[in-house]
Amino acid sequence: MKVKFLIIVAFATLCSLASKADEGMWLLQLMQQQNSIDMMKKQGLKLDASAIYNPNGVSLKDAVGIFGGGCTGEIISPNGLVLTNHHCGYGAIQAHSSVEHDYLTDGFWAATLADELPNERLSFRFVHRIVDITDLVNEQIKSGVVTEINSLTRPYLNKLAQDELAKSDLNGKPGIVAQAYPFYAGNKFYLIYYKVYTDVRMVAVPPSSIGKFGGETDNWMWPRHTCDFSVFRIYADKNGEPADYSPENVPLSTPKYLNISIKGLNEGDYAMILGFPGSTSRYLTESEVTERMYTTNQSRIDMRTVRLDVLREAMAKSDKTRIQYASKFAGSSNYWKNSIGMNQAIADNKVLETKAEVEKQFKAFAQGKPEYEGVVDKINAIVEKSIPVERQIDYLSEFYSAIEFRTPEEPMKKMKEAITNKDNAAIAEAKELIRAQYARIHNKDYDHEVDRQVAKAMIPALAKALSSSELPSFYQIIARDFKGNVDAYVDNIYNNSILANEANLEKFLKKPNIKAIDKDPSLAFISSTMDCISKAMDVYGEIEDPSLLHKAYIRGLSEMKQPTPSYPDANFTMRLTYGNVKSYDPKDGVHYKYYTTGDGVLQKENPDDPEFVVPAKLKELLQKRDFGRYAMKDGSLPACFLTTNDITGGNSGSPVMNDNGELIGIAFDGNWESLSGDINFDDNLQRCIAVDIRYVLFVIDKLGGAQRLINEMTINEQ
Repeated sequence: MKVKFLIIVAFATLCSLASKADEGMWLLQLMQQQNSIDMMKKQGLKLDASAIYNPNGVSLKDAVGIFGGGCTGEIISPNGLVLTNHHCGYGAIQAHSSVEHDYLTDGFWAATLADELPNERLSFRFVHRIVDITDLVNEQIKSGVVTEINSLTRPYLNKLAQDELAKSDLNGKPGIVAQAYPFYAGNKFYLIYYKVYTDVRMVAVPPSSIGKFGGETDNWMWPRHTCDFSVFRIYADKNGEPADYSPENVPLSTPKYLNISIKGLNEGDYAMILGFPGSTSRYLTESEVTERMYTTNQSRIDMRTVRLDVLREAMAKSDKTRIQYASKFAGSSNYWKNSIGMNQAIADNKVLETKAEVEKQFKAFAQGKPEYEGVVDKINAIVEKSIPVERQIDYLSEFYSAIEFRTPEEPMKKMKEAITNKDNAAIAEAKELIRAQYARIHNKDYDHEVDRQVAKAMIPALAKALSSSELPSFYQIIARDFKGNVDAYVDNIYNNSILANEANLEKFLKKPNIKAIDKDPSLAFISSTMDCISKAMDVYGEIEDPSLLHKAYIRGLSEMKQPTPSYPDANFTMRLTYGNVKSYDPKDGVHYKYYTTGDGVLQKENPDDPEFVVPAKLKELLQKRDFGRYAMKDGSLPACFLTTNDITGGNSGSPVMNDNGELIGIAFDGNWESLSGDINFDDNLQRCIAVDIRYVLFVIDKLGGAQRLINEMTINEQ
């Protein structure tokens, strides 16, 4: 009873405090209680809270949703037109691309509705309803239905969500799914109902030389000149309900879409973002930050550097390989560079020192309070035990995920059982499973020889990172049977495994036998790796779970920090962040203004560097300087701009809106100096990088010639 009372008191405190500008990924449903709407109005917002979030009506919330599996998108027309980042649509663009139709290089502009391209496994989900289930969860804890620690787990929350959906008036409605989430480390719980549309078609994308201009080099950097956008459209059945792809589906008639403002920006202008930030860790202790640097970040840096070097070289030699691996490379390199920048920023921005000072204050606050006293020391003791094994797991996981050729254990196990039992029907079934697995491996985006080179590079890299006792047993096979020759070991796998090529596959399926399975070198390699990971996970599982300690720590911090409100860490649920258009000074003698222009595109141009190639048509348009209504007051074409909004991964594609809730840009990146921001927000350095909506419209209109799309939008010039 005491614990529940403290939770209620602590959270009531959170909800009653005045909000602080810039920092914070705020929950829409708590705007009024946390007074964030008042703070937004002080900074320039002209809208009421109900215009942003209205549980009983239409609001800005209804024009923003989850694009795909990890980005944000916004509705910009009454006909279901979706705007997001180029890098968010990259997987779909790559999937439609080939050497014959290279949309990555050339871009894509659907001339009519009939030309818009459907996409497998691409969805758009709207937040339909948000329900506070904190009391329900706490009651189930109290009654023994679930333990406090298990209340934070995905199996419990998934079941709870399904149980609540079954009792809801939304049960059985098309496209409705439910998901329960913990917030504030489990001090608060919400159930979110989503409406999911699964027919999302590609409408317009610029060439990668525009949408990814600057590539790896400019990623996480300012100044920026990337027009990072793509356009899709949501389709529905004739009743406007979610439906899988059908030629009979029609563009979704959307109840809310964003108006667009091209009147321009000034320093200090109000800026607001709605989106789905993926994950932050703002409440880590100093020891946990050190753990992040040493385990997750360093393993990602070390192992991905090796893989990316191999892919980069292979992609430069072949257009086919470039297209095959474009999406894989982009996905891997993004957080590789993020990890490099984060470790550097943690040191440069003295994040460890900041965390140490917070802990010092907390320990003083916690004296005489049993629920908080000793919490930090207990967390630190757990971290000390977990660092070695977590580091091993992270390196092994990076290694395992880098190599695509894997003979799966399960189909081969079923085949062995079927052969042993002389069950012809089961043998036939196992054959089909193995054929399906072969097709999954040798898909259009896989090159066996490229993957072979990745494996040859990754095996020595893992041996360099871990001690011999931490390595999988296959290293002993390399030493014993291959005299330490990694290349020969890998060649044996990639040449002789059952799934290495079609000839091997057909030979095995013609006469499947247990001996061939037991001798399969790929199966042995994968089994050895998985066994090593499994043993490490067992060791990790024996270490105390710090989740309840974090729950207490965050509750205590919220009490200690009065009168400053607290916001929960990002967990890929809808959040509001607000701030201003603003320049910054990263170091002594250096000033970055808040915007860039098309002039910078021409200044960065390098025809010999694929990252900085400027398409001929764009170059011509920029040189002519006929920007029409998209021009700034001085006649320049705006490219990108900076705001102080608090964002992270998942916010990619989020709408940046002005004081009237009009779209002024699309968030797509953060700056290098702020890459410790997921752990510690710095008002002076943290910036959101957005592409100016005027640059987007200019490219759609003048370069793409897609006037039909412009005509769908509501564009305000004043």
